Amino acid sequence: MRILSTTLLTSVLLLSIPALAGTGHEHGPGGAHTHGPISSNSAMKKAEAQVKSLVERGKLGKNWAGLKASEASQKNFGKGNEWVVTFKNHNEADPAKQTLYVFYTLNGTYLATNFSGK
Repeated sequence: MRILSTTLLTSVLLLSIPALAGTGHEHGPGGAHTHGPISSNSAMKKAEAQVKSLVERGKLGKNWAGLKASEASQKNFGKGNEWVVTFKNHNEADPAKQTLYVFYTLNGTYLATNFSGK
């Protein structure tokens, strides 16, 4: 009887684990993965989280902390369309680094961040 009880308990536990994964979750600060295309608003939110993370890790100066995205647009870079989220920082001393670009796939996977927009 004890073997039967142990086997049943183990089976129930193993079968219920996949239910914990679920959908609608994101990975990483910028939300590295979602299911299906995201909206421009979602791209902007993900990019704001990514910029916050870059500031916290010292990759961007503190004057980028708390900035809201200026816009999100889709651009084609030869491999297909991507979301490009733009940030403007007029407190940045270097004019060439006053505009920051954060790139995502249309499904919301983070690709890159740079000041060139390319």
